[in-house]
Amino acid sequence: MLQQTQVSVVLPYWTSFLARFPDVAALARASLDEVLAAWRGLGYYARARNLHRAAQAVVERHGGRLPDDVEALRALPGFGRYTVGAVASIAFGRAVPLVDGNVARVLARLFGVEGATGDAARERHLWSLAEALVEGERPGDWNQALMELGATVCRPEQPTCLLCPLRSRCVALASGRVADIPAPKVAPARKALHLAVAAARRGNEVLLVRRDGTGLFGGLWELPGVECAPGEEIDALRARWPRIAARLLGRVERTLTHRALTIEIFSVEHLTPPDGARWVTAGEAETLGISAAMQAVLGRVLDDRDAGGGTTWKSSRRRSSRR
Repeated sequence: MLQQTQVSVVLPYWTSFLARFPDVAALARASLDEVLAAWRGLGYYARARNLHRAAQAVVERHGGRLPDDVEALRALPGFGRYTVGAVASIAFGRAVPLVDGNVARVLARLFGVEGATGDAARERHLWSLAEALVEGERPGDWNQALMELGATVCRPEQPTCLLCPLRSRCVALASGRVADIPAPKVAPARKALHLAVAAARRGNEVLLVRRDGTGLFGGLWELPGVECAPGEEIDALRARWPRIAARLLGRVERTLTHRALTIEIFSVEHLTPPDGARWVTAGEAETLGISAAMQAVLGRVLDDRDAGGGTTWKSSRRRSSRR
Protein backbone atom coordinates (compact mmCIF):
# COMPACT_ATOMS: atom_id res chain seq x y z
CA MET A 1 0.00 0.00 0.00
CA LEU A 2 2.88 2.36 0.68
CA GLN A 3 4.15 2.09 -2.89
CA GLN A 4 3.22 5.42 -4.53
CA THR A 5 1.03 6.38 -1.54
CA GLN A 6 1.76 8.39 1.62
CA VAL A 7 1.64 6.84 5.09
CA SER A 8 -1.10 9.20 6.28
CA VAL A 9 -3.35 8.05 3.43
CA VAL A 10 -2.52 4.37 3.84
CA LEU A 11 -3.09 3.93 7.59
CA PRO A 12 -6.91 3.73 7.65
CA TYR A 13 -6.93 1.48 4.58
CA TRP A 14 -4.27 -0.78 6.13
CA THR A 15 -6.27 -1.13 9.34
CA SER A 16 -9.54 -1.98 7.61
CA PHE A 17 -7.85 -4.25 5.07
CA LEU A 18 -6.21 -6.36 7.79
CA ALA A 19 -9.49 -6.52 9.69
CA ARG A 20 -11.17 -7.84 6.54
CA PHE A 21 -8.30 -10.16 5.52
CA PRO A 22 -6.41 -11.03 8.74
CA ASP A 23 -4.07 -13.59 7.17
CA VAL A 24 -2.82 -14.90 3.84
CA ALA A 25 -5.42 -17.68 3.73
CA ALA A 26 -8.30 -15.21 4.16
CA LEU A 27 -6.93 -13.02 1.38
CA ALA A 28 -6.44 -16.02 -0.92
CA ARG A 29 -10.02 -17.22 -0.32
CA ALA A 30 -11.53 -13.83 -1.11
CA SER A 31 -12.79 -12.98 -4.57
CA LEU A 32 -11.02 -10.36 -6.62
CA ASP A 33 -14.12 -8.17 -6.31
CA GLU A 34 -13.83 -8.24 -2.51
CA VAL A 35 -10.15 -7.32 -2.63
CA LEU A 36 -10.62 -4.48 -5.11
CA ALA A 37 -13.57 -3.14 -3.13
CA ALA A 38 -11.43 -3.06 0.02
CA TRP A 39 -8.71 -1.26 -1.97
CA ARG A 40 -11.17 1.29 -3.38
CA GLY A 41 -9.77 4.81 -3.23
CA LEU A 42 -6.08 3.85 -2.95
CA GLY A 43 -5.51 3.75 -6.70
CA TYR A 44 -2.79 1.83 -8.58
CA TYR A 45 -5.04 -1.22 -8.53
CA ALA A 46 -2.40 -3.50 -10.02
CA ARG A 47 -0.98 -3.59 -6.47
CA ALA A 48 -4.21 -5.14 -5.17
CA ARG A 49 -4.41 -7.63 -8.02
CA ASN A 50 -0.82 -8.71 -7.45
CA LEU A 51 -1.30 -8.92 -3.70
CA HIS A 52 -4.31 -11.18 -4.20
CA ARG A 53 -2.44 -13.39 -6.68
CA ALA A 54 0.57 -13.56 -4.36
CA ALA A 55 -1.62 -14.70 -1.46
CA GLN A 56 -3.10 -17.45 -3.61
CA ALA A 57 0.39 -18.51 -4.69
CA VAL A 58 1.60 -18.62 -1.08
CA VAL A 59 -1.30 -20.91 -0.15
CA GLU A 60 -0.94 -23.13 -3.23
CA ARG A 61 2.87 -23.41 -3.29
CA HIS A 62 3.94 -22.90 0.32
CA GLY A 63 1.10 -24.12 2.52
CA GLY A 64 0.00 -20.62 3.49
CA ARG A 65 3.37 -19.51 4.91
CA LEU A 66 5.46 -16.84 3.23
CA PRO A 67 8.65 -18.57 2.05
CA ASP A 68 11.93 -17.83 3.84
CA ASP A 69 13.81 -18.02 0.55
CA VAL A 70 14.83 -15.20 -1.75
CA GLU A 71 14.26 -17.08 -5.00
CA ALA A 72 10.85 -18.31 -3.87
CA LEU A 73 9.90 -14.74 -2.95
CA ARG A 74 11.02 -13.51 -6.38
CA ALA A 75 8.67 -16.03 -8.00
CA LEU A 76 5.58 -14.57 -6.29
CA PRO A 77 3.32 -12.27 -8.34
CA GLY A 78 4.11 -8.60 -7.80
CA PHE A 79 7.37 -9.28 -5.93
CA GLY A 80 9.94 -7.10 -7.62
CA ARG A 81 13.44 -6.39 -6.40
CA TYR A 82 12.40 -3.85 -3.78
CA THR A 83 9.61 -5.98 -2.30
CA VAL A 84 11.83 -9.05 -2.16
CA GLY A 85 14.51 -7.03 -0.35
CA ALA A 86 12.03 -5.59 2.12
CA VAL A 87 10.40 -8.90 3.01
CA ALA A 88 13.61 -10.96 3.05
CA SER A 89 15.52 -8.50 5.23
CA ILE A 90 12.78 -7.25 7.57
CA ALA A 91 10.76 -10.44 8.02
CA PHE A 92 13.53 -13.02 7.78
CA GLY A 93 16.75 -11.19 8.61
CA ARG A 94 18.36 -11.94 5.25
CA ALA A 95 21.15 -9.65 4.02
CA VAL A 96 19.23 -8.56 0.93
CA PRO A 97 19.30 -4.91 -0.21
CA LEU A 98 16.41 -2.66 -1.05
CA VAL A 99 16.32 0.68 -2.83
CA ASP A 100 13.23 2.87 -2.81
CA GLY A 101 13.05 6.60 -3.49
CA ASN A 102 14.19 7.52 0.02
CA VAL A 103 17.10 5.08 0.06
CA ALA A 104 18.17 6.16 -3.42
CA ARG A 105 18.33 9.80 -2.32
CA VAL A 106 20.37 8.99 0.81
CA LEU A 107 22.88 6.88 -1.09
CA ALA A 108 23.14 9.32 -4.00
CA ARG A 109 23.94 12.23 -1.68
CA LEU A 110 26.16 10.22 0.64
CA PHE A 111 28.35 8.87 -2.19
CA GLY A 112 27.86 11.69 -4.71
CA VAL A 113 26.14 9.52 -7.31
CA GLU A 114 25.20 11.64 -10.31
CA GLY A 115 22.21 11.22 -12.58
CA ALA A 116 18.45 11.62 -12.50
CA THR A 117 15.91 9.22 -11.04
CA GLY A 118 15.26 6.45 -13.53
CA ASP A 119 18.69 6.57 -15.17
CA ALA A 120 19.71 2.94 -15.66
CA ALA A 121 23.42 3.38 -14.85
CA ARG A 122 22.58 5.37 -11.72
CA GLU A 123 20.11 2.73 -10.54
CA ARG A 124 22.66 -0.07 -11.00
CA HIS A 125 25.23 1.90 -9.01
CA LEU A 126 22.80 2.56 -6.17
CA TRP A 127 21.76 -1.09 -5.96
CA SER A 128 25.41 -2.18 -5.86
CA LEU A 129 26.04 0.24 -2.99
CA ALA A 130 22.95 -1.00 -1.13
CA GLU A 131 24.09 -4.58 -1.58
CA ALA A 132 27.55 -3.84 -0.19
CA LEU A 133 26.16 -1.96 2.82
CA VAL A 134 23.43 -4.39 3.90
CA GLU A 135 25.91 -7.03 5.07
CA GLY A 136 25.70 -7.11 8.86
CA GLU A 137 23.91 -8.54 11.86
CA ARG A 138 20.62 -6.66 11.45
CA PRO A 139 19.94 -6.12 7.72
CA GLY A 140 16.24 -5.48 8.26
CA ASP A 141 16.92 -2.69 10.74
CA TRP A 142 19.57 -1.26 8.42
CA ASN A 143 17.20 -1.13 5.46
CA GLN A 144 14.46 0.44 7.55
CA ALA A 145 16.92 2.98 8.97
CA LEU A 146 17.93 4.07 5.47
CA MET A 147 14.28 4.47 4.47
CA GLU A 148 13.49 6.42 7.62
CA LEU A 149 16.56 8.65 7.21
CA GLY A 150 15.45 9.57 3.70
CA ALA A 151 11.86 10.17 4.75
CA THR A 152 12.56 12.34 7.79
CA VAL A 153 16.03 13.91 7.44
CA CYS A 154 17.46 13.54 3.93
CA ARG A 155 14.28 14.87 2.37
CA PRO A 156 13.97 15.94 -1.28
CA GLU A 157 13.60 19.58 -0.24
CA GLN A 158 14.84 21.34 2.88
CA PRO A 159 16.83 18.37 4.25
CA THR A 160 17.96 18.78 7.86
CA CYS A 161 21.62 18.00 7.24
CA LEU A 162 22.73 19.29 10.68
CA LEU A 163 20.71 16.47 12.28
CA CYS A 164 21.99 13.76 9.96
CA PRO A 165 24.20 11.10 11.61
CA LEU A 166 26.05 10.67 8.29
CA ARG A 167 26.81 14.34 7.65
CA SER A 168 30.57 13.97 8.20
CA ARG A 169 30.72 11.38 5.40
CA CYS A 170 28.30 12.98 2.92
CA VAL A 171 29.88 13.89 -0.43
CA ALA A 172 26.96 16.08 -1.46
CA LEU A 173 27.10 18.10 1.76
CA ALA A 174 30.88 18.51 1.62
CA SER A 175 30.69 19.76 -1.98
CA GLY A 176 27.68 22.01 -1.39
CA ARG A 177 25.55 20.04 -3.83
CA VAL A 178 22.80 18.64 -1.63
CA ALA A 179 20.15 20.55 -3.60
CA ASP A 180 21.54 19.21 -6.90
CA ILE A 181 21.63 15.51 -5.99
CA PRO A 182 19.69 13.68 -7.20
CA ALA A 183 19.07 15.60 -10.41
CA PRO A 184 15.37 16.29 -10.91
CA LYS A 185 13.51 13.80 -13.05
CA VAL A 186 11.78 15.28 -16.06
CA ALA A 187 8.14 14.28 -15.75
CA PRO A 188 6.59 13.07 -19.01
CA ALA A 189 3.62 15.02 -20.31
CA ARG A 190 0.31 13.48 -19.31
CA LYS A 191 -1.59 11.92 -22.18
CA ALA A 192 -5.20 12.93 -22.65
CA LEU A 193 -7.68 10.07 -22.25
CA HIS A 194 -11.24 10.90 -23.31
CA LEU A 195 -14.06 8.45 -22.59
CA ALA A 196 -17.79 8.38 -23.28
CA VAL A 197 -19.75 6.18 -20.88
CA ALA A 198 -23.34 4.97 -21.03
CA ALA A 199 -25.57 5.00 -17.95
CA ALA A 200 -28.23 2.36 -18.66
CA ARG A 201 -30.92 2.07 -15.98
CA ARG A 202 -33.36 -0.68 -15.07
CA GLY A 203 -35.49 0.46 -12.17
CA ASN A 204 -33.08 1.03 -9.30
CA GLU A 205 -30.25 -0.81 -11.05
CA VAL A 206 -27.50 0.41 -13.35
CA LEU A 207 -25.50 -1.63 -15.83
CA LEU A 208 -21.80 -2.19 -15.10
CA VAL A 209 -19.10 -4.03 -17.01
CA ARG A 210 -15.72 -5.27 -15.84
CA ARG A 211 -12.45 -4.23 -17.46
CA ASP A 212 -9.87 -6.79 -18.48
CA GLY A 213 -7.47 -7.73 -15.70
CA THR A 214 -4.50 -5.69 -16.90
CA GLY A 215 -3.74 -2.08 -17.75
CA LEU A 216 -5.32 1.11 -16.42
CA PHE A 217 -8.25 0.27 -14.08
CA GLY A 218 -7.72 -3.42 -14.88
CA GLY A 219 -10.25 -5.72 -13.20
CA LEU A 220 -12.44 -2.84 -12.01
CA TRP A 221 -16.13 -2.31 -12.69
CA GLU A 222 -17.39 0.67 -14.65
CA LEU A 223 -20.17 1.95 -16.86
CA PRO A 224 -19.89 0.59 -20.39
CA GLY A 225 -18.04 3.06 -22.56
CA VAL A 226 -15.65 3.79 -25.37
CA GLU A 227 -12.50 5.82 -25.84
CA CYS A 228 -13.03 8.61 -28.35
CA ALA A 229 -11.96 12.08 -29.46
CA PRO A 230 -13.64 15.11 -27.83
CA GLY A 231 -16.87 15.98 -29.61
CA GLU A 232 -17.31 12.47 -31.03
CA GLU A 233 -18.91 10.86 -27.99
CA ILE A 234 -22.36 10.14 -29.44
CA ASP A 235 -20.93 8.79 -32.68
CA ALA A 236 -18.53 6.56 -30.75
CA LEU A 237 -21.29 5.20 -28.49
CA ARG A 238 -23.61 4.54 -31.43
CA ALA A 239 -20.83 2.84 -33.35
CA ARG A 240 -20.72 0.34 -30.49
CA TRP A 241 -24.48 0.29 -29.73
CA PRO A 242 -26.38 1.52 -32.84
CA ARG A 243 -29.86 1.49 -31.25
CA ILE A 244 -29.20 3.65 -28.21
CA ALA A 245 -30.88 6.96 -27.44
CA ALA A 246 -28.52 9.15 -25.40
CA ARG A 247 -28.82 12.24 -23.23
CA LEU A 248 -25.81 14.07 -21.79
CA LEU A 249 -25.64 13.98 -17.98
CA GLY A 250 -22.33 15.63 -17.25
CA ARG A 251 -18.58 15.31 -17.17
CA VAL A 252 -15.98 14.03 -14.70
CA GLU A 253 -12.34 15.07 -14.97
CA ARG A 254 -9.44 13.52 -13.09
CA THR A 255 -5.67 13.99 -13.18
CA LEU A 256 -3.90 10.64 -12.95
CA THR A 257 -0.17 9.99 -12.78
CA HIS A 258 0.24 9.63 -16.53
CA ARG A 259 -3.21 10.55 -17.82
CA ALA A 260 -5.48 13.58 -18.00
CA LEU A 261 -8.81 11.77 -17.83
CA THR A 262 -12.11 13.18 -19.08
CA ILE A 263 -15.31 11.12 -18.87
CA GLU A 264 -18.47 12.30 -20.62
CA ILE A 265 -21.57 10.67 -19.09
CA PHE A 266 -24.71 9.88 -21.08
CA SER A 267 -28.03 8.51 -19.89
CA VAL A 268 -28.98 5.91 -22.50
CA GLU A 269 -31.86 3.67 -23.50
CA HIS A 270 -31.96 0.54 -25.68
CA LEU A 271 -28.40 -0.52 -24.85
CA THR A 272 -27.77 -4.22 -25.39
CA PRO A 273 -25.76 -5.44 -22.38
CA PRO A 274 -22.25 -6.63 -23.34
CA ASP A 275 -21.10 -10.11 -22.35
CA GLY A 276 -20.36 -10.30 -18.64
CA ALA A 277 -22.28 -7.12 -17.77
CA ARG A 278 -24.19 -6.93 -14.48
CA TRP A 279 -27.22 -4.98 -13.33
CA VAL A 280 -26.44 -3.76 -9.81
CA THR A 281 -28.09 -1.63 -7.15
CA ALA A 282 -26.26 1.12 -5.32
CA GLY A 283 -25.64 -1.20 -2.38
CA GLU A 284 -24.26 -3.92 -4.62
CA ALA A 285 -21.99 -1.42 -6.36
CA GLU A 286 -20.38 -0.64 -3.00
CA THR A 287 -19.12 -4.24 -2.81
CA LEU A 288 -17.31 -4.05 -6.15
CA GLY A 289 -13.93 -2.69 -7.11
CA ILE A 290 -14.62 0.71 -8.69
CA SER A 291 -12.08 3.46 -9.34
CA ALA A 292 -12.40 6.87 -7.71
CA ALA A 293 -13.11 8.39 -11.13
CA MET A 294 -15.92 5.92 -11.79
CA GLN A 295 -17.31 6.50 -8.29
CA ALA A 296 -17.63 10.16 -9.24
CA VAL A 297 -19.37 9.14 -12.46
CA LEU A 298 -21.83 6.98 -10.54
CA GLY A 299 -22.45 9.92 -8.23
CA ARG A 300 -23.51 12.02 -11.22
CA VAL A 301 -25.78 9.23 -12.38
CA LEU A 302 -27.36 8.97 -8.93
CA ASP A 303 -28.01 12.70 -8.89
CA ASP A 304 -29.80 12.63 -12.25
CA ARG A 305 -33.37 13.34 -11.21
CA ASP A 306 -34.76 12.62 -14.65
CA ALA A 307 -33.36 9.08 -14.78
CA GLY A 308 -35.57 6.19 -13.84
CA GLY A 309 -35.18 4.80 -10.34
CA GLY A 310 -33.30 7.87 -9.14
CA THR A 311 -35.07 8.09 -5.79
CA THR A 312 -34.10 4.57 -4.74
CA TRP A 313 -30.46 5.14 -5.68
CA LYS A 314 -30.22 8.42 -3.79
CA SER A 315 -31.72 6.88 -0.68
CA SER A 316 -29.20 4.03 -0.77
CA ARG A 317 -26.30 6.44 -1.22
CA ARG A 318 -27.36 8.52 1.78
CA ARG A 319 -27.46 5.45 3.98
CA SER A 320 -24.01 4.35 2.81
CA SER A 321 -22.48 7.75 3.49
CA ARG A 322 -23.25 7.44 7.20
CA ARG A 323 -21.36 4.18 7.55
